[in-house]
Amino acid sequence: MTAETTDRPAARPRRRSLPAPARPRRKRSRWLPTLTAYGFLTLAAVFALAPFVWVGLASIKRPIDAFTLPPLWHFEPNIEAYRILWYEHDFGTFFMNTLVIGVATVVISLLVSLPAAYALARYTKRAAVSLLILALVFRALPRMSVVLPFYYISRELGVYDSKITLIVVLVAVNQPFTIWLLRNFFAALPEALEESAMVDGCTRFEAFRKVILPLVRPGIAAAGVFTFLLAYQDYLIPLILSQSNAVTLPVFIAQFSTENIADWPVISAASVSLALPVVACVMLAQRLLIAGLTAGSVKG
Repeated sequence: MTAETTDRPAARPRRRSLPAPARPRRKRSRWLPTLTAYGFLTLAAVFALAPFVWVGLASIKRPIDAFTLPPLWHFEPNIEAYRILWYEHDFGTFFMNTLVIGVATVVISLLVSLPAAYALARYTKRAAVSLLILALVFRALPRMSVVLPFYYISRELGVYDSKITLIVVLVAVNQPFTIWLLRNFFAALPEALEESAMVDGCTRFEAFRKVILPLVRPGIAAAGVFTFLLAYQDYLIPLILSQSNAVTLPVFIAQFSTENIADWPVISAASVSLALPVVACVMLAQRLLIAGLTAGSVKG
């Protein structure tokens, strides 16, 4: 080797180029979807509550003020429409008719639906499925095709225009819905619960009464509230099967003339009086309703 080669400095290692630092990603604003959702919910609430607010204000206005455009917000409220409704139109009688029919429909529907739904939930063969489908078909039939036979039967038996007839027909019409709703709650409970109770000495009925019914209490409350609302607000069945003795609130309110402007505050007062018990019922049972509607949605 020559001296030139030995005196040559060693080659320096090449430096590797470092990658350019990544640009920080822009974080998507989390408040935008939340604000959008709340905006849509607020808009839906306004559309849902606006008619009720309008009716409530019209019930405490004078007839001429109720139809002022744009709406009159500064006015002297009065309860003359409620006085006329309760004292001159015998509103209390129709209110009691509606309340008695609704409560009796709920009691009878639950007494029939609870054992039927439990049996259909535990008996899963083809006959049970056929019965459920048949009940659903009956519930889907037009009301007129169901009510007209009851009209002729009640006329022939001499029980037309009675509360008992309305209760029987409302139970028959709403029974499929109640059975379907309760069956989902019973089906969500494992069969080992009543089997354990029967091993401990209970009969099938005692296991059903002491073990199963307490567990489906939210479902019973939900079914009872929905059945009451269906019976309380039904219009066609009381319209055809009642004339004077068993007239309910929806039929009574529809008898007012919408062409007479003086009747509008009274109609509004009747609508508010009809809606307040429903609002109170839902508010009092809201926890049971939420628990009942969610309990039957998951099986486990």
